[in-house]
Amino acid sequence: MESKKEILSELFDKYRNELKDLNEYLYNNPELGLQEYKACTAHTNILKKYGFEVEKGFANLETAYKASYKKGNGPRIAILAEYDALPKIGHGCGHNAYGVTSIASAILVKELMQKLDLQGEILVIGTPAEETNGAKVDMAKLGIFNDIDIAMSVHPCGETHFRSGKSLDGVLNLFNSINALRQQILPSARIHGIISKGGEAANIIPDLAIANFYVRAETLDYLKELVERVKNCAKGAALASGTKLEITNYETSFANLVTNKKLMELYEKNLRTLGVTDIRDREGFGSTDMGDVSQCCPTIHPNFPLTTKHLVGHTIEFATATIQEEAYKGMKEACLAMALSCLDIFEKSEILKEIKEEFYQTFKK
Repeated sequence: MESKKEILSELFDKYRNELKDLNEYLYNNPELGLQEYKACTAHTNILKKYGFEVEKGFANLETAYKASYKKGNGPRIAILAEYDALPKIGHGCGHNAYGVTSIASAILVKELMQKLDLQGEILVIGTPAEETNGAKVDMAKLGIFNDIDIAMSVHPCGETHFRSGKSLDGVLNLFNSINALRQQILPSARIHGIISKGGEAANIIPDLAIANFYVRAETLDYLKELVERVKNCAKGAALASGTKLEITNYETSFANLVTNKKLMELYEKNLRTLGVTDIRDREGFGSTDMGDVSQCCPTIHPNFPLTTKHLVGHTIEFATATIQEEAYKGMKEACLAMALSCLDIFEKSEILKEIKEEFYQTFKK
């Protein structure tokens, strides 16, 4: 184990400047979902350089890709990469650092597969538009992950490392009704809304008002129930105000994330061998299209720190943190922990067996 850690650490340091250049390039060239042409090209160029076979336009999406390195027969492990940005604030969710960490992990795994003569396939799947339509949702529907043995990715955050856990899936009369509804829903559920179009002037009744809502819950069944209750609030508000109502799904819905505990235990074990001791459970809730992946194969989606300070996602401060020197410590820890976990799975068939048994048992409940 020590020799593998040392080799991986040396390899990360060897590629560090190149990884830093890629991270800063992505930071300085933020692109919105399904428009990540520069990011897709930058990702695939470095993967080609280090011996991966690359397919661009993957899953019928121009800015998606699949990169693979295969040696004989063995487990198929996919590390997922994100690289879309947010309007106006750029990489406020840190997807530049996210994607670079995924790429680095795969390159390191490939190097060790060659050095140790390990059998299997390591893939990087580039997944656009996580902030909006969620390419992983369509990929899951196409069956992309059905023959994947393991899927992993690690998202940046502040403070420390966090375990993979659960995710939540995602006019005045309407808002008042929903505010009242919040008192009657599960504490783990969330309803967020904004008025995206409310009129042109304060003294003119608008002929069109638009409100956008995210509805999030821990399970798909409860999500569907809650969505219907929100729709009923809208119908009641329209009836009370004498207005016409139209309801559409303006972004793709995400399934809830089901973390594979055995896989998370493996990742955490490897993280601790690197000297990381502060690994916490997340208290907050969010949504991610990794949830759709977790419905298809064993999946984890933990977090690594960009800084020891608290960070709020979707902010300029979060984006800035991704290119500070401090960020590369957390990136390296996450990269090595993912790489060590991949190597364990390639080397020890019983680990993959236990992970898959948990996955199948979970989905029989």
